[in-house]
Amino acid sequence: MQNTGNTVAASSPQAPRIEIQRSLLIGGALLVGLVVLGSVLVPGFMSAQNARSILLLASFLGIASLGQTLCALLGALDLSIPFVIGSANILLPSFLVSGLPPSVAVMLIIALGALVGAVNGLMSFRIQGQALIMSLAVGFAVVGAAQIYTTIGSQYAGTVFATIPEWLRNLAAFNGMSFGIPLPPVIFIWAILSAFVIWAMSNSWFGLGIYALGDSRTAAARLQISERKTWVAVHAVSGIASSVAGMLLLGFSGGGFVGVGDPYLFTTVAAVVIGGTSLLGGAGGYGATVLGVLVLTVLTSILVGLGLSFASQQAVIGMLIIPMVAIYARAPHIRNQV
Repeated sequence: MQNTGNTVAASSPQAPRIEIQRSLLIGGALLVGLVVLGSVLVPGFMSAQNARSILLLASFLGIASLGQTLCALLGALDLSIPFVIGSANILLPSFLVSGLPPSVAVMLIIALGALVGAVNGLMSFRIQGQALIMSLAVGFAVVGAAQIYTTIGSQYAGTVFATIPEWLRNLAAFNGMSFGIPLPPVIFIWAILSAFVIWAMSNSWFGLGIYALGDSRTAAARLQISERKTWVAVHAVSGIASSVAGMLLLGFSGGGFVGVGDPYLFTTVAAVVIGGTSLLGGAGGYGATVLGVLVLTVLTSILVGLGLSFASQQAVIGMLIIPMVAIYARAPHIRNQV
């Protein structure tokens, strides 16, 4: 029965496109509703300073959620993301302290992120029945190795003190003007990255291959799309995005802390789900995740403005995810997959 559903979905290319548009409409309406609600309930919510803060925090989450979106489109989830973020956050200042030039240190972190992602993808592909646990195990191993390396000769476990390059601070926490607009450059970096990824997912063989694999492995095989290569490449992209997010968070906070990625274990998945991307694969996209990131960040800003505790914030976000999943699960494309 499952093959029949996949064949039907694969033979109707307009169906996933309609569902993507439906997800964008739902996400857009929810975002507008939250903005209106915030302007009513929270004093100063519509101020330029609060809008800047929302976009800044959304940028970090958006970059971290890039890899999670691609993995979800394959029908997988990458639970190593927060650990790669934390590892990058402490390894970069450690490399700088050791005397490596900043440019070399940054490229090394990106290369390590890609390597970790590729290994994670290869191992998860071989043991797909336990892919979630495999990615979590890889994350534990990576963050443990990073802490061992950074604590050699230091008494501070998980924290690295170093002088952060001014250009990195400017990227993530710049208070001046960028392109004539008073916003940190990281926001523009995320916007450009988002536009490129959204375009590539619909106009490149790699992006179309991801959708094909998530929708029907049989159809993808007939198109000579390598499942293993795509799986490894997607996880490598996730590792790169996570390492970049970790380095940008270093510029924002000013100090390396291994636990900086912990909140992203939940929020990256939440952003993907709220955006409407199917965790079963084949439906959704990064444009929907961008909306999910904005919805999640705006909602968090409202809850913080109302004085809710972190536990209460999690409860409210969880109650939002439940009806969103129920709505998206009614889509014919997702019902056919199940």
